[in-house]
Amino acid sequence: MEAVVTLAGEGTRMLPWSRGLRKEFLPLYDRGEKGDLVLKSVAHFVVETLVRAGADRLTLVVQPRDLEFVRHYFSVDPAFVRRHRHHAERLTDTVRLYRTLRALEITFAIQPTMRGFGDAVLRARPHVGAAPFYLHAGDAVLMEPEGPSVLRAMAALRDAEGLDAVLLVRRVEDPRRYGVVEGRPDGRFAGHRRLRVTGMVEKPEHPRTHWAATAVYVFSPAIFPALERHRRRAHPRELELTDGIRELIDDGGRVAALVLDRAREWRSVGSPTGFATALDRTRRHAERGSAPRRGRARARVR
Repeated sequence: MEAVVTLAGEGTRMLPWSRGLRKEFLPLYDRGEKGDLVLKSVAHFVVETLVRAGADRLTLVVQPRDLEFVRHYFSVDPAFVRRHRHHAERLTDTVRLYRTLRALEITFAIQPTMRGFGDAVLRARPHVGAAPFYLHAGDAVLMEPEGPSVLRAMAALRDAEGLDAVLLVRRVEDPRRYGVVEGRPDGRFAGHRRLRVTGMVEKPEHPRTHWAATAVYVFSPAIFPALERHRRRAHPRELELTDGIRELIDDGGRVAALVLDRAREWRSVGSPTGFATALDRTRRHAERGSAPRRGRARARVR
């Protein structure tokens, strides 16, 4: 399945640290293959999560200045392994990453200027084509227990009912800081509570619900013309993904959401406190041995 990861934001809430450094490559904890604690970048976590959910073709959306760094991080480097073979015990999880990368066909899309999350998604359109796809922001992680992935459930729901979009939402105390999802209960799917989505508003002053969208989605290609329609009509300075989702709904599109349950956590590193919490939570998960085992690789990187 296709997947898109956005790595092109400016990270202004993390200044001055983020001046020249990408928040998506901040370190988080995981349990290594030998059972010890290891550090992985946020983007590394995201890619492994998508592979676990069945992704085998990946588009990374990056700024021009970051292309070579990101390409290098997500490339297999046998020479590196050879150079450090005298420390073979330190290479276990690097080799594990290489197995994951060999399972993927990776391409890059360039966002030359920062014009919003929706614009970043549009940049991936030539690579995604007419296929449904996962979308995952590169600055947040989904922590799940062993067992079925909620992302797989999202993709299965979209496929089963031919939906235009499936969102993952969580209940928050102060939804004014998030994209707020409006809808009504619609039973369950694959063990998850389900909502029929009727609207979505970005950071409303007076939110109607406590449902906040996490930055992980499954879309049909209908999201692309929806984003373009909003841009032509409203000429926004920054194109938000929320605008495209609202366009889908207003145009009669069918959008659903699954509710994040208590066994799972969504953590963003987009602010200093968010990063501190994510670092602590991933350490606790890794120490308990509940961090997910992620996919292995069989194909190629190009």
